[in-house]
Amino acid sequence: ARLAAAIELLDGIERDGRGADRHMASFFRARRYMGSGDRAAVRERAYGVMRRRARLDWWLACVGSAAHARTRVLADVAFAPDGANSETAAQLFSGLGHAPAALSAAEAATLGVFAGQALDHPGQDSATRAEIPAWLWPQLAHLGADELAALNRPAPVDLRANALKTTRARALATLAASGVNAEATPLSPLGLRLHRPIRLESLPAYKDGLVEVQDEGSQLAALLVGARPGMTVIDWCAGAGGKTLALASDMTMTGAMTGAMTGAMTGRLVACDASEARLEALAPRAARAGVANIEICVPAESCALAADRVLVDAPCSGSGTWRRHPEAKWRLTPEHLADYVARQDRVLAAAAERVRPGGRLIYVTCSVLAAEGEARLGKFLAAHADFVPVPAAENWAQTLGTKAPEGTDGDTLRLTPWCHGTDGFFIGVMERRP
Repeated sequence: ARLAAAIELLDGIERDGRGADRHMASFFRARRYMGSGDRAAVRERAYGVMRRRARLDWWLACVGSAAHARTRVLADVAFAPDGANSETAAQLFSGLGHAPAALSAAEAATLGVFAGQALDHPGQDSATRAEIPAWLWPQLAHLGADELAALNRPAPVDLRANALKTTRARALATLAASGVNAEATPLSPLGLRLHRPIRLESLPAYKDGLVEVQDEGSQLAALLVGARPGMTVIDWCAGAGGKTLALASDMTMTGAMTGAMTGAMTGRLVACDASEARLEALAPRAARAGVANIEICVPAESCALAADRVLVDAPCSGSGTWRRHPEAKWRLTPEHLADYVARQDRVLAAAAERVRPGGRLIYVTCSVLAAEGEARLGKFLAAHADFVPVPAAENWAQTLGTKAPEGTDGDTLRLTPWCHGTDGFFIGVMERRP
């Protein structure tokens, strides 16, 4: 029954363009009769198939079988390293009760070929072994085997302690009182890392706004903006507002990351976006977090302020989040990437006009592709002589007050799953000449 549900779930994800996590939430909401153990097993199987998709498809192509949800799950059971095998797969696909439909003759023959084989095979090319779309391999091969492997592993659940209401130490204690084990993240002074996924919505710490779900890399991107009380700050592509709330916290504290609050945010914080619908989640999140006075500006270009800090968390491929969204890599096309690059150039140029002399423009993408990071920043600086890069280690020391991680020795910062334990991020900070 779990296999049948996983097949149905994967088939729905393939047809639904919202992303695996959103479709999965709808899938389980419509099946409240499923127990927690069943949900966990179905979720694990579905994500596992998405993470092993390239190699599963390679084997299916070897036997001339079409690759779709059913055949991928069948192959995944046959190649499972946990003791399951082709004989087990044949028994599980029985058609009895709630099990998947019985095997066809072609499927039974496929299992015969898979018997005794390992998922990895010397005949697979580098892109297949790394679970990367072939067309992207030239842009990602330089990352190396360790980084690519880390990009395909499950990601931890990171939380940000909301310094408007608590400190990280108190947040850890509050979570522990609810039976949730967590630990401090190594780089973000506000980060908490859970030891296992849980339903956060039911926790008092979440309902009371003490914590927000936010990857440590995303927390660092917001902290590196250097927002402070009294500043005018614009979040140019605010979306659901995760970084906006983090910026509000920095503009309320008497000292960054200290947890000593003044009681009200000072300065002006403006959340902009091209779509009003994308900002709808911000209001309830801000209310839960205890944040008030965030200004909304849609479309972003209608904002006429001169700001001290402008954060451009640009729309991108999201390749840095493939740990969480393994299906996204297979949806990405060369045309999509070209469109993202063009949009990144446009939003950078538009946002730069709102930076006052002496202010800073912070460019961020959750991407591991140089085309969306270094290349975009290089093109921008070549066309805007009034902006100069702020070295990454210098900006880190100014904003976080600590020493930057090893390897932070250039003008820009790259955060990666293997090196830093975060999602993949590119962060470039530029200052407008006085």
